Amino acid sequence: MTLTGATALDAHPHRWPMLLLLAAAELLGMCLWFAASAVAPELQRQWGLTASQTGWLTAAVQAGFVAGTATAAVLNLADVIPSRWYFAGSATLGAVVNAALLAAPTYPLALVSRFFTGFCLAGVYPPAMKMIATWFSSDRGLAIGTVVGALTVGKAVPYLAHALAGSRVAPVVVVVSGGALVAALLVAAGYRDGPFAFARRPFSWRLAGTVLGERRWRLATGGYLGHMWELYSFWTWITAFVVASAAARARAGGAVPSAAVLGLLAFGAIAVGGLGCVWGGWVADRIGHERLVIRAMAVSGSCAAVIGGFFASSVWVMVAVAWVWGFFVIADSAQFSTMVTRSVPPHAVGTALTLQTSLGFLLTMASIQLVPPLVALVGWRWAFAALAIGPGLGIASIRRLQAVKAEGAGERPYGTTKIPTSPP
Repeated sequence: MTLTGATALDAHPHRWPMLLLLAAAELLGMCLWFAASAVAPELQRQWGLTASQTGWLTAAVQAGFVAGTATAAVLNLADVIPSRWYFAGSATLGAVVNAALLAAPTYPLALVSRFFTGFCLAGVYPPAMKMIATWFSSDRGLAIGTVVGALTVGKAVPYLAHALAGSRVAPVVVVVSGGALVAALLVAAGYRDGPFAFARRPFSWRLAGTVLGERRWRLATGGYLGHMWELYSFWTWITAFVVASAAARARAGGAVPSAAVLGLLAFGAIAVGGLGCVWGGWVADRIGHERLVIRAMAVSGSCAAVIGGFFASSVWVMVAVAWVWGFFVIADSAQFSTMVTRSVPPHAVGTALTLQTSLGFLLTMASIQLVPPLVALVGWRWAFAALAIGPGLGIASIRRLQAVKAEGAGERPYGTTKIPTSPP
């Protein structure tokens, strides 16, 4: 195909409406993630849970997601099953198992519901990255950033629902399950692959090995692991930090907002990441994915290191730091996916994204569970500082990736000379 023809396809008029559709579907589908975490205080009182047990309401989702992505990677599901049906079926099943949380009479059964919710979300998150990449060659960082921004807001929605509905479990669970069903319908009815669709291939046991053998994939994934060490611990515990900080300030005689306002402020600390993702994608397409990633991790890691110093201080100052952290902690996330789509052969993109996310979410299970014992040992003032280790190591890995790319400057990276298929 000529350069003019490829450029014309890259300006396909359907790509922006398709981006809007996928962003809406991701927002609604990923509402399931923190459904139990948002109502954790109620479940904690109901079942007499410890802080560590409460953390497992989120960690169980991570475990399910790891199991789901590992299964998908081994079986090549993201490269064998059409993405449209993989997403729609996974979102539907996710809505059902999430709703089962309402029927769970005990904590162990709630964890089972949470595990299988995460397992199903493995078919919602990684496939969407591949789906939007079929519509964008240039501006791919912005496109994937927009989708990741939408799912970031979606993960915050349960906290918003909880703040508006008060201390009730059922409305939150019902709202997010309904959102996932709408997401499934949107993709099933409206999505089609774009002009840069990735080649499908028969199942192969060797595909995961092909991905692991790519040095650039390993370095991009190393950066992603540093990012993930920090991200989900922030999302899981920032609400508890805000509430504990306000309570400590109130005990000292300081003024604090109402519980509803605190809930909205905590929601904002997560949701502002949606803007961070769009900003990160826009900047990355202009200065380079690696440079954006390094800058974002530097800021977010700094916030992790210093936010404890604002514990029990003015709520508004502390929340301002939390919002800056929330903006930058996710601003780079989509760029790891973008780098991966360009680091492996086109037929392995789905498996590469799925394997990357599987490893990242496996790591989050450790970092999420690290925070409660740190709080017990050193208090909230120092607990989050341990999360800064991740961005530090992530920056080192991405700097190495830059060096490897410079060494192979004459090589043609995957994903830049893709011959597009016919548009729908």
